[in-house]
Amino acid sequence: MRHAIDASAPESPATTEADSLSVDVITEYLLLGLRFDRLEPGFVDAYTGDPALRAEVENEPAPRPVELRVRAEELLAELDSSGLAPERVAFLRAQLIGLHCSARVMSAEPVGFVEEVAAYFDVQIELGSESRYTAAHSELDALLPGSGTLAQRYAAYRRTDECPPDRLHEVVHALSSRLRDHVRAEYELPPNETVSYQIVTDKPWSGFNYYRGESHSDVAINADLPHRLTQLPHLVAHESYPGHHTEHCRKEVRLVTMDRHLEHTIFLVNTPECLMAEGLADLGIKVTVGESWGAWTEEILRDLGLSADGELAQRVATAVAPLNDVRQDAAILLHDRGRGQDEVLDYLQRWALVPPERAQQSLRFLTDPLWRAYTSTYVEGHRLLSSWLDARPSGTSMGDRFRRLRDEPLTPGGVLAEADSR
Repeated sequence: MRHAIDASAPESPATTEADSLSVDVITEYLLLGLRFDRLEPGFVDAYTGDPALRAEVENEPAPRPVELRVRAEELLAELDSSGLAPERVAFLRAQLIGLHCSARVMSAEPVGFVEEVAAYFDVQIELGSESRYTAAHSELDALLPGSGTLAQRYAAYRRTDECPPDRLHEVVHALSSRLRDHVRAEYELPPNETVSYQIVTDKPWSGFNYYRGESHSDVAINADLPHRLTQLPHLVAHESYPGHHTEHCRKEVRLVTMDRHLEHTIFLVNTPECLMAEGLADLGIKVTVGESWGAWTEEILRDLGLSADGELAQRVATAVAPLNDVRQDAAILLHDRGRGQDEVLDYLQRWALVPPERAQQSLRFLTDPLWRAYTSTYVEGHRLLSSWLDARPSGTSMGDRFRRLRDEPLTPGGVLAEADSR
């Protein structure tokens, strides 16, 4: 059975066979994504398309994973004859490869973890370098003198930087307002765009953007673990300005409303678009505030009657940056190398210098059925896109380069090929 994407859309006066094929492939892609959500609630991160399609899927019998795998294979075979532009074909091919692997995993087929990540996110992963982690520890040791082990001194530093729980909502709003001003000065945003913030608990993540469509997001901040004052700008930038909320707004207007690329009315977990989105969002402070984000944060906090050492925060962040890879190592050790949870917890505490409760929170994320591979989107997404941003052509500003990430349906493989061609 074939389906209309949007009954309210105006009909073309002369619809070609290629147009019909392309619409059909896009519709079936949307239906496939919605059906995954029937098997794993939360698989559809955001959907702003025709509600009739979602209602139809909800009224169907629950699909079997093998049916989703076969449909993904069929759509992959149809792409080259779909009549779609090459960049749309490349985007959909990468997405469908990820969906095909998800169906295999849901069917309990044997899929190696490294293979799983490669199919989901279009990247190859490997264990990080413990020598880099040792060097990072040495640099941090010099920044945080005093008695006690390095882990103890780092924990003490983090405690002095904690945001008072009763001020969290206020600080988030102040940072969001300033970041929004930065983004609006650099990039066009819909005049009606808004973000609402909520403080939540009992989640495996620190923050989450729920894009509701029509330029509105609900952003949840998890209060289970303390939030540091000098880390909150990165979190707010990641979830809102210029991160997930801004990307959703821009693509909804440009790709969906203007260009009618309706494949972007759905955002699916464990697909390459996630790696692109997380890498983009992690670059948020770099492309808005820049290298002086420590002093910028200090100024905002001072207006709220709070204090922080912005310069030290910047230096600490630079020192510990290599330790971001440790969480991906933990996933590889757990799911690919057969290490036990206790050993993985020790590994996280040793190399990432985190206390037991934070290591447990990381392990919770790594063992969640939906999110276990997702850590690689942060690690590899930031690595790939920061290198791509820094390697921009002569005469291209950082803002223009970053604009492409938010306005174009780029894929990890496409970005890597671009970098290799220079």
